[in-house]
Amino acid sequence: MTQEELWQAKYNEVKTFIETNHRNPSRHRIEEHDMLNWLKANRKQMNANSMKQERIEPFKKLLALIEENKHVNQYV
Repeated sequence: MTQEELWQAKYNEVKTFIETNHRNPSRHRIEEHDMLNWLKANRKQMNANSMKQERIEPFKKLLALIEENKHVNQYV
């Protein structure tokens, strides 16, 4: 797999996770750490303006989805 295919696969995994569970990956669940680390690394790349141009728009859409699902109280 190329680097681009790997990025796209992880992007799809994170997006599907958020849409399915209606929440963001948790830092308290070890099985979700890979997604969290991927998000963190890509956020850093974007903020440092070192992200590939074709990845910026999809990642911004993912960040908007994350914002929509932020701090959902599980007990409500």
